[in-house]
Amino acid sequence: MNAVPMDVARSRPGGLAIALALGSLYLIWGSTYLGILIGLQGFPPFLLAGLRMGAAGALMYGVLRWRGVAAPTRAQWKNLVPLGLWMVLLSNGLVTWAELQVSSGLAAVAVASMPLWAALFGMMRGSHPSGREWIGLAIGFAGILWLNLGGELRASPLGMIALVVAAAAWAWGSVWSRGRDLPSPFMSAAGQMLCGSAMMLVTGLAAGERIHAIPSAAAFGALAYLTVFGSIVGFTAYIWLLDHVRPALATSYAYVNPPIAVLLGAALAGERFGMHEIGAMAVILAGVAIVIRPAAKG
Repeated sequence: MNAVPMDVARSRPGGLAIALALGSLYLIWGSTYLGILIGLQGFPPFLLAGLRMGAAGALMYGVLRWRGVAAPTRAQWKNLVPLGLWMVLLSNGLVTWAELQVSSGLAAVAVASMPLWAALFGMMRGSHPSGREWIGLAIGFAGILWLNLGGELRASPLGMIALVVAAAAWAWGSVWSRGRDLPSPFMSAAGQMLCGSAMMLVTGLAAGERIHAIPSAAAFGALAYLTVFGSIVGFTAYIWLLDHVRPALATSYAYVNPPIAVLLGAALAGERFGMHEIGAMAVILAGVAIVIRPAAKG
């Protein structure tokens, strides 16, 4: 998960550019779960997430200011702080921590429930789901229940809770951000990452996290990959898609990332995925597809 604002004006580009942006987003965000798993071999979870988001946020902020983009106002920083809490600390931070308990592929499957939570929170804010969306919500949450009743998550209740909170926090931050006084989209993301990374570093240090030995080259490589590709390149592709295509297509990563994460985890990290998890993933993604699809008509 990477902090992003949700409302951007849209125009229509060429099909090849859209395909390239979607492909990069699917592959990059689908691979970040494995990147986190590798990074955890040398860094504790909240320090890993804090360093990643802090470096990405600082780089983006510096480049944007160099290019003349206005800095957030004091009022905008007041909105960026809670977004940093929900969309960085409680989403990316908890996903990173949860991967100490569960496999990278399973983490991606659980986080795929994010659009379901977003639809539910949108309803609480006055956006009432259609009959089709209610069906999608019911199917998706049935998949979440199935996933949590057996297999790896059942053996790790704390990991389960962390992943559910992470998906819900990301969704709530996305819904809450609509209509708020925020800076330009890329500056907003940089500000969220800076605020959230500070919270994660404080959380990690308060929890006793320390780096007692020099991390391996693989762990440093994972940190660099997560910073440059996961947080900067992936985010840029997502913001560009929000600016040029309908939200349903831009958020389709939610049900493409889990299969990619599962395949990468199995191929490169030796993770095992049973029929229980595969069945639950299919049900969750079916619900997500039903919830997201009606947005394409609007």
